[in-house]
This record gives sequence, structure tokens and C-alpha cells, in this order.
Amino acid sequence: MARGTMSEDVQAQIKQLILNGRLTPGDPLPTEAELVALLDVSRNSVREALKALQAMRIVEIRHGFGTYVGPLTLEPFVEGVAFRAAVRHHQGESSLYELMEVREALEAGLIGTVARNLPAEDLAVLKGLVQRMAEEARGGQVQSATDRAFHLALYRSLGNHLLSEVLDAFWAALRRVREDLSDDRPDPLVTFRQHQEIVDALEAGDGDRAVKAIHRHFDGIRRRLSEQ
Repeated sequence: MARGTMSEDVQAQIKQLILNGRLTPGDPLPTEAELVALLDVSRNSVREALKALQAMRIVEIRHGFGTYVGPLTLEPFVEGVAFRAAVRHHQGESSLYELMEVREALEAGLIGTVARNLPAEDLAVLKGLVQRMAEEARGGQVQSATDRAFHLALYRSLGNHLLSEVLDAFWAALRRVREDLSDDRPDPLVTFRQHQEIVDALEAGDGDRAVKAIHRHFDGIRRRLSEQ
């Protein structure tokens, strides 16, 4: 059996152990020696497989403590998408536009549903984040963490964890590649006002107005991308 195929086979067996054991992030896995005996493979094969699974965030190796089920995040996807966009940008392609358009399509397609059923507690969270943006804007820059928290809170009421993770992954990928390529900083007062418009539309329960506010927000990003 080829070495790469052996590693992939061991990876598949370790993933099956996680599924069969109904393990969740943070749960301990068998030790390296136990995996060698359990799977009847070499120590090197187990180490290769664990390293590959760690890169995918499926396992977490804590040196001196053992191996555990990893956080199972979309971080490897974010890294891959961001680097792909950066490479294509340097080749003269409109990869940043493409990233932004995926975000815009997802958010504009969802915001109408959010506007019709937004719980009062989520609206209160969004209002608080917009207030924080106002304070940060007066200080000269809206923090990326505040913007990220706003967009996460925006769709929390839909109750779809994967959707929230995908939206956040595209937010992170676009932010990462833009920060790597440029020192572009949006006007903080404009950023605050655009998010305030979204919240005002949601408070009014006006889905059409919320969609327009989302598009205006992305129009600002689009303009800044065209200037790079």
C-alpha cells in the first residue's frame, strides 16, 4: 500500500472512531500506542494521520497530555479561501469581488427572513453593537471584532449553526485577504451609519428596507475594492 494511501486509510479509521464513540470537541482519543495496537498499523502511520487530522482541526494534539477531538472549525477553509483569493488577486483577477459577492448574496438572501422574526433579545444585542460602533467611530476606527460580532448576531435567530459558521468564514476570509493586501480603512462614521440603517430596518420589521440596507453596506465595500 502506498504511503499516502496508508495515511488516508488511518485518518478514515480515526474519524470512524470519533463517530462510533459519539465523541465531541475536547473529548480524549486513544493514545498513540493504543491507536497503533487498535488499528494494527505502524507508529509512523498513526503520527502522519494525526498530523493531517490536526491540520484539518479534526484532532488536537496537546504535547505531554494526549490527543483530543479538535474544535472542528472552518478555519482551514478560511485559510484556503483567503490564500486562493490573494493568489488570484496578484494574477490580476477579481477574487476580492468574488468573496464579497458571496457574502452579499448570502446576507441579502437571509436578511428578509430575519426582519420578519427577529427576537427582541437579538435586536437588543444588535442595538448594543451599533452603539459600540458609534463610540469606536468617534475614536477613529470601528474595531473588526465589533463588526464580526454584529454580522454573527444578525443571523443567530435563524438557528442554523452551519450557516452561521459559513457566513463567519466568508467574513473572516475577506477581512484577512484585504488586511494582507492593503492598509485600506473604511470611514468609521460611514460604517456605523450603514449598520445603524440595518438595525433601523430590522426594528421596523421591514424586510425590503433591510435588504436595501445590506446592499448599501456592500456597495461601500465594493467602492473601496475598486479603488485598490
